Amino acid sequence: MKFSSKQFVASVKEKNSYEPEFIQAVEEFVGSLEDFLNKNPVYLENKILERLVEPERVIIFRVPWVDDKGETQINRGFRVQFNSTLGPYKGGLRFHPTVNLSVLKFLGFEQIFKNSLTGLPLGGGKGGSDFDPHDKSDAEVMRFTQSFMTELYRHIGADTDIPAGDIGVGAREIGYMFGQYKRLKNEFTGVLTGKGVLWGGSNIRSEATGYGLVYFVEQMLRHSGEEIKGKTVLVSGSGNVAQYAVEKAIQLGAKVLTMSDSEGTIYDKDGITEEKLDYIKNLKNVRRGRIKDYAEKYSAEYLEGKNPWSVKADIALPCATQNEISKADAQALVDNGIFLVGEGANMPSSLEAVDIFRSNKIIFAPGKASNAGGVAVSGLEMSQNSMRLQWTREEVDDNLQKIMKEIHAKAVEYSKDKDRIDYITGANIAGFKRVADSMIAQGLV
Repeated sequence: MKFSSKQFVASVKEKNSYEPEFIQAVEEFVGSLEDFLNKNPVYLENKILERLVEPERVIIFRVPWVDDKGETQINRGFRVQFNSTLGPYKGGLRFHPTVNLSVLKFLGFEQIFKNSLTGLPLGGGKGGSDFDPHDKSDAEVMRFTQSFMTELYRHIGADTDIPAGDIGVGAREIGYMFGQYKRLKNEFTGVLTGKGVLWGGSNIRSEATGYGLVYFVEQMLRHSGEEIKGKTVLVSGSGNVAQYAVEKAIQLGAKVLTMSDSEGTIYDKDGITEEKLDYIKNLKNVRRGRIKDYAEKYSAEYLEGKNPWSVKADIALPCATQNEISKADAQALVDNGIFLVGEGANMPSSLEAVDIFRSNKIIFAPGKASNAGGVAVSGLEMSQNSMRLQWTREEVDDNLQKIMKEIHAKAVEYSKDKDRIDYITGANIAGFKRVADSMIAQGLV
């Protein structure tokens, strides 16, 4: 009997009916594997997919903390330890009001194959809380993160599960959590990545996801006989990933026109320069202000309440959050001349948007391939911690470029169409095959 992706997804929906983000991730992934699985029935016989969609472990806990007014607050904490076939669980922690089990299962599921694509010995996991750090004082963030780690520390370790940062979890949050872990365990170990460079972190870890995205896009362009120099680029978001994607794109000669936040988009027809980007970094990382301030300072157009996808350009890099590109947004991108989309965020394109890109022959890179630079350098940070060494910026950057180039090569190798690369299928098969073969080798566990 042939494998049917529709039937499989229907069974997942039945078991996880209140988890739309997770179902979407499974549907996108499984749909591209149908032909491959029917040609390689060993994976069906070993029920690999059925095992993959069930996390090895889900941990949910309460996080009590006291705010600056002396009032007790309660948040919910999560850690989804999805798959440890290739190595210890590895994946970020997200602090955001939208965090729930569905979001973290989708992120953890994607993380399995993203980590697989890097070639590093990393399993897949994800975690976080519905806590919002953006309107909290440093003292409140410290009290929350210490309470969060007081429970989480029992479930993680340098050889078990190594969390990192994600949305809402930056250097400040990682620092507080690492300090609390060290206090509780009485050991200095590489249990978290994204640490400060002065205390066990890796050079260019902050830059890695954004840089890696642009390195991957550069490979896609070269494969198509193009180059990034001179291209116009739309970027969404103004956080860590967006900032460093813009930085690297500028360095390679592209003209970046947009950045955004939850309130609107700046459109700078003259292009965002390195000097202007420094202003955005200070605005967002230090002052924690709104992107609108940029428009006022540099006389740029401000698109209030809108995303960047209506602006005419060559390349789009969605770097904000999941499902930020709808079907209508995708059509707007096509109509405005976009020929390449590289995902910097996790699953920023809806399934309908991806269908639009495919039907219009847009060169499209799924996040599990194009935004793997962050976890790649996290893996390199783990290696440095194990060796009690710290590599130079140049050494880490060279390794990052090699990893992104290898991920691109794997996606091309497993693409259904070698003339016009289907990066979704190529990345999904390449990521799946390494995990699936290892699961078979390790037996029914």
